[in-house]
Amino acid sequence: MLDFARARQNMVDGQIRPSSVTDWRIIDAMRAVPREAFVSDAQKAMAYLDLDLDVGGTGANHHFLLNPTFTARMLQAAEISQGDRVLVAGGATGYVAALAAKLAERVVTTIDDESMAARATATLAALGLRNVVVRVAQCADGAASDGPFDAIILNGATEIEPTKLYEQLRIGGRLVGAFATTRPQRATVVTRSHCDFGTRVLFDASVPVLPSLTRAPAFVF
Repeated sequence: MLDFARARQNMVDGQIRPSSVTDWRIIDAMRAVPREAFVSDAQKAMAYLDLDLDVGGTGANHHFLLNPTFTARMLQAAEISQGDRVLVAGGATGYVAALAAKLAERVVTTIDDESMAARATATLAALGLRNVVVRVAQCADGAASDGPFDAIILNGATEIEPTKLYEQLRIGGRLVGAFATTRPQRATVVTRSHCDFGTRVLFDASVPVLPSLTRAPAFVF
């Protein structure tokens, strides 16, 4: 039987720490949160590989647990403080929300599939995480009634400017995610100021695009 605690430690030592993740709160969260709890039984043996894992969905709207290295780097870029309110957009089965709950005061995650949202709710409750709320909503719409947010994390890439999410940031708030508006994708931080939004590119990325943040198909004659 796979020793998941050892696999988590190996993930931290072999994937996370060598990737310039230096925030010990994130490292401790990734040691503590059982990633295998957020995947199917058939995927548990792959839970700690540095892979994007397809955790289900219908049609083109599939949802993913993004690879651990990208996840950790996005959490670090979000600069989450203990008193922060955080939105995880497109939260899949809840893994990123569980990690963020170890860092923030309150976390809201949006999931566009009711059965997956119920699964995430049950998993988060089983882990004793009481500061997380799951909302059934399109990731592009966010959760305005729960905001404004100090940090918004896209659990995937966006091919469009997520303007509704920008408006849910408080002044000084950060949105982090992979932007596929150009090629290659680029992991990016967008920060809201009193009069504008500033953008800082972090590194090239390659993760699945979130449902509802896809580019509209171009008209072809």
